[in-house]
Amino acid sequence: MFLRSTCLSLSILTATLCHAAEVPPAMADYIAGDLASWINAPRIVAAVQDQNGRHAGLSAADIEAMDTAWRGQVGVADAPVIAPVLNNPLSDFLREQVALAEGRITEAFVMDNRGLNVATSAVTSDYWQGDEAKFQKTFGAGAGAVFVDEIELDESTQTYQGQVSFTLTDPASGEVIGAVTIGLAASAFY
Repeated sequence: MFLRSTCLSLSILTATLCHAAEVPPAMADYIAGDLASWINAPRIVAAVQDQNGRHAGLSAADIEAMDTAWRGQVGVADAPVIAPVLNNPLSDFLREQVALAEGRITEAFVMDNRGLNVATSAVTSDYWQGDEAKFQKTFGAGAGAVFVDEIELDESTQTYQGQVSFTLTDPASGEVIGAVTIGLAASAFY
């Protein structure tokens, strides 16, 4: 079921699809159709651009401190670092997309140009995704990159899922501004 990492071009996405796992036809169709129709929505682009501006001056130490604070607040009622991300309008939009997917999507989250969460459908285990393949193989690969990772048990959702990640670009400039990751339920596609 698992293959070594490869890349191929999907003309329907006009993007490069890099994957660490076998991508069944039903999943490829879902990625190219359903997901591609909303992952670069204007509201996502605007929220990422806004956070990129607010976070432009963050140092590596700032990012590490924010990530440490987030991790310490996972599962805690009073979570002042997590709450603004989890309770913003874009997170509501992501939860709507999860609901509309009728079990195919387990989670969705959007990252800025540093790999920090902008919005999320549910609490992620960490705030900084910049050190993970989901960010590095999309944002780091440039415009149009898509990365499908291996199926594994996700600690945040406690489900077997494959994550598909996309580079987000500014439609006006073509500049890479962030990334989005969608968790897909393995049982819906295998």
